[in-house]
Amino acid sequence: MQSFNLKSEAAFDPKRHVERVLGALGEGDVTVACWEPGQISPYHSHPDATEIYFCFEGGGMMKTPTGTLEIVPGSFVVHPRGELHEYRNGAERTLLFRVRYGADMSARIKEWPSNPDWQPRPQDLAYFGAC
Repeated sequence: MQSFNLKSEAAFDPKRHVERVLGALGEGDVTVACWEPGQISPYHSHPDATEIYFCFEGGGMMKTPTGTLEIVPGSFVVHPRGELHEYRNGAERTLLFRVRYGADMSARIKEWPSNPDWQPRPQDLAYFGAC
């Protein structure tokens, strides 16, 4: 058994959202994701992993190819393997609890407009070129 207190594990950075892996279990991990107002994730997918988010406090918007959902405290979102998604944080600090599980939890980034320094990696280009 593992137990964590999200509030005491929180760490914020004004330049970029912070994801901290709290523990690993089998083919998965549990993470706290900390967001400052207005921070935006890359538009990405996990080809070989399911990703689940629970909003503990704060909130924003989660975008997928099929639509955009408002995320508020208590919201629970499941992204199946390979689903593109982007999180846009709202006007206040946000704590998300994340669970990922699968053979490979690495992400493939399609685009990241909010990060002018981002350049696609060869594995990103190969993955989205094959889709």
